[in-house]
Parts: sequence; structure tokens; C-alpha cells
Amino acid sequence: MKRAGLKIGIIPVMLMVLLAVMIAGTAVGAVYVPFFDTFRIILKNLGFLPDATFVQGQEPIIFLVRFPRVAVAALAGTALGTSGAVMQGMFRNPMADPGILGISSGAGLGAVLSIKLGLAAASIFVLPLSAFTGAFLAIMAIYILSYRKGKVPVLTLILSGIAVSTFLGAITNIVLTLSYDYQVKEFLFWSTGGLEGRRWEHFQLIVIPVLVSVVLMHLFSRDLNVLLMGEEEARSVGLNTDRLRTILLVLVSAATASSVCVTGAISFVGLIVPHIMRLLVGPDHKILLPASSIGGAIFLVACDLISRVVAVPYELGVGIITALLGAPYFLYLLLRSKKEGGALI
Repeated sequence: MKRAGLKIGIIPVMLMVLLAVMIAGTAVGAVYVPFFDTFRIILKNLGFLPDATFVQGQEPIIFLVRFPRVAVAALAGTALGTSGAVMQGMFRNPMADPGILGISSGAGLGAVLSIKLGLAAASIFVLPLSAFTGAFLAIMAIYILSYRKGKVPVLTLILSGIAVSTFLGAITNIVLTLSYDYQVKEFLFWSTGGLEGRRWEHFQLIVIPVLVSVVLMHLFSRDLNVLLMGEEEARSVGLNTDRLRTILLVLVSAATASSVCVTGAISFVGLIVPHIMRLLVGPDHKILLPASSIGGAIFLVACDLISRVVAVPYELGVGIITALLGAPYFLYLLLRSKKEGGALI
């Protein structure tokens, strides 16, 4: 009982860490603003300190340029962290990741087509909406290919995801080959995963689908705990495992596609964050899911901060940082699984 209390107690600690990381990510930049002033500027613009005054120019830098970017990073990290925890619980495999659903490849094709056709220049919303559409079409194709007699076998889903992702990647490369240099550069910038230039409009575009899908995923924490006992045991207590997986796949797809359409392809967040959280709080999804949600936000905001300061005056894509951190961790998991005689899937 005491250990359970300690595990639950990690949630408010993580929330405080998230607040600190978000303030740090907002304060640090070409123009440094003290942390306390940054916090007060945010509070003022949220309506809590209406009479507060600051050095001229600080408020727009903080609340109109930096804080929207950090808010988008936190929202995307929440989506990816939660989706990863659900995928790992659903497949009972610590190396499952939302990437196996082909979301990134579908989003990439949607993005490159909007750039090639000149649609992306019409509005800041066109590229993310095109990426979102491509991601969902890819998910639908994979699901249709995997569906067999009312069931979605795990192995078939994974193989379908690989096939569709490869096919869409080939089409994307063909489009890039036929594109102008500036179009290729624009797509490459998007595909490496980045948060530069993200504004409140981007936040408003994804906040509702991300929060709704994340909240709904949390409601299935008990069912995920039952699923951990095994397929037969779960069905013996009345759980419809096929329907559960279908619902969860839709929610994971909605959350991940919403995130990817604004941030570009950001890898490994959904892999390493839930795995680390599981080591800290255990396998109970009632605690694991909120811990992964907050942990994903912390991780992506921190990676975005690193991407801005590690190579000043240049800025790396946040997807590069997550890959540099995530790939070695994935290899560690792979080697440990091999040593223990386990399997990837």
C-alpha cells in the first residue's frame, strides 16, 4: 500500500518538473528573459496578473513566439507518450511504438504533395491538414489489409504497416525527385521533426483531437491491465479483446496523427518514455498512462530546448535530438531482449 502511494505521488512531482521545463524552454533563447519574469508574463497573458509590467518587447517574445512553441511540444509529447504506453500494453511488448501504424509515412506523403502542388503556401493550416489526411488514409489502408473475420491479428497489422509504409515512402521519394530544390528543402525540414515557427494557431489546430483521444485512452486503463494477463484470461472475464484493440488503435492513430501533422516526424518518444515510466511506476496502467502522458511532454519540451541551444547560432530539428537519444536506448532494449531470449514482437 505504501509503495502504491509512492508511485501515485510521482505524478504531482512530474507535473512540477513539467512546469519548470516549460518555463525554462520559454525563457531561454536569443533574448534571455529571467525565469521569474517569464512565469509572470505567462500568468499575465492568462489573465492572472493584469497589472504586471515588463521590459518593452519581452511580452510578445515570450507569449507570442516562444510559449506557443513550448505548448505545442508539450501537447505533442503528451500524445506520443500516451500512445506509446497504450501500444506497448495492447501488444504486451515494451518495444511496440505508434510508428508501426504507418502514420509518419502517410503524413509525409500528404505533406510532400501539399508542397509539390503549391497548396502549402496558401495557409499555415494546409500542410498540417494534408499531413493529417495522409496519416489517416495510411491507417485506414493498414487496418483494412489487417482485418480478418472480425479480428486484427497483431502480426498481420505489423506486416501490413511495414508494407504500406514502404510503398508510401517510395511514392514520396518519386514526388521529391520531381520537385524543385526549394520544395525538397521544405519537405526535409518538415520531415526531420521541428517546432520552429509554431504559433497559437498550430496549438488550436490539434489541442482538441489530442486531448480528447488522450483522455479516452486513459479511460481504458483497467481494460489494458486485464489484457496484460493474456488473451485467453482477458476473454474469460468478458473482455472483447478485438473490439478493445480496434478502439485503442483509432485513438492512438488520432493522437499520433494530430501530433505528427504539426511537428513532423518525431521518433522514439512513444518508445522510450513509456518504457522508462514503467520502470518507475510499474505496469499498472492507471498510473502508467498519466505518467507517460506527463513524461512525454517533459521529454519533448526538454529535447526542443536542447535543439535550440546545443549548436547556437544554428538550430537542430527536435526529431534529430529524439533520434540521437532514442536510437541507443532502442539498441539497449534489443540487446537485453536478445540476452533474455525474448522477441521484438
